[in-house]
Amino acid sequence: MTSSPTPTDQEEVYGVTTLELFFDLVFVFTLIRLTDVLIGEFSPLGLFQVVLMFGVLWWMYGGYAWLTNMTAPTATAHRLLILAGMGGFFMVALGTPTAFTGDGGLVWGLGYLLLVLAHVALYARGNPNILRVLPANLLAAGLIIAAGLLDGGPVVYVLWTLALVVPIVQPYIVPAGGLFSIRAEHIVERHGLLVMITLGESIISVGTGAAHAHLDAGLVVAALLGLALAAAIWWTYFTGDDERAEHSLAAADDHRRTQMTMFGYFYAHIPLIIGVLVAAAGMKKAVEHAWEGLKPGTALAIAGGVALYLAGDVLFRRIVRIGPSRIRLGAAAASLAAVPLGLWLAAAQIAALVAVLAGAVLLEKRRAPAPAGSDDLGQSSGD
Repeated sequence: MTSSPTPTDQEEVYGVTTLELFFDLVFVFTLIRLTDVLIGEFSPLGLFQVVLMFGVLWWMYGGYAWLTNMTAPTATAHRLLILAGMGGFFMVALGTPTAFTGDGGLVWGLGYLLLVLAHVALYARGNPNILRVLPANLLAAGLIIAAGLLDGGPVVYVLWTLALVVPIVQPYIVPAGGLFSIRAEHIVERHGLLVMITLGESIISVGTGAAHAHLDAGLVVAALLGLALAAAIWWTYFTGDDERAEHSLAAADDHRRTQMTMFGYFYAHIPLIIGVLVAAAGMKKAVEHAWEGLKPGTALAIAGGVALYLAGDVLFRRIVRIGPSRIRLGAAAASLAAVPLGLWLAAAQIAALVAVLAGAVLLEKRRAPAPAGSDDLGQSSGD
């Protein structure tokens, strides 16, 4: 993410446009493909592949989200460049299943190159400072293309790791320059919609898993438990947190708002989104075998995914100072403790996770909302 001109007070306040939502749907389709990779390679290696690909994609998605936060994509040229970026994401999605073991790596890298070029063309129209960070983004694309030309092996993972690290460290070596002025209402709505779409992907995973099993009362109960788990995650994120986050961001000055957005919506949302994806991958397998014991990897994916989501949510809430976090830390630990239940009976584990999340929300309802606007990014007012 890079800087953009500071909007003036006279500029129109706008929400997320339909084109941005369309863009996010394509992005989440790419995330669905990542989930497919994890399901196909349900192992630490598969998880490492997903983390590498997600990290690279998330960096560029954040760049587009911050860009449209500055300027609504209403001009024809802007819309065409956003559509070109969507094409890049779609190419990435097509290449994802074989990104580390086949021709998919080359398609992935070329799609990412298209994302980079469309992004810099959009930014350069209003802020030429983007050209200072273009070499790092081009290098990342080149590293992935190079990895795609290889026939697997450890070097591929080294190149992918460098592609993830280079754009992240670049701003600390060559600052982009310029100032941010984040529109609080837009950034909150944009990421809330992304979380909602990601939760929708978890519903698709439950339905897909159910489609491969015999339809009976047990399957219906299992599918409803899967839906309840997705709903419980939704409840933890959307029960007023979005409104409180918007108020907290709006009350901060430009510098602090930028910090809160970077650390709260970019970094803290990484474990949050990955957690939902990992849990969805586990749920797809669990629904098919809801009344049996799960394999350790599947049980850990479901419980660990929920715990990772909660850890990201705790970090997010602490950074933007929107409420207590200790209860959710306890819920994350309790979620991990549900792994043995999954080894005994999948449905019991899912039900326990629903109970943990619902219990956390009910306990928080008993506490007064925490005040916003402290100067310490790393401390929650509710603790």
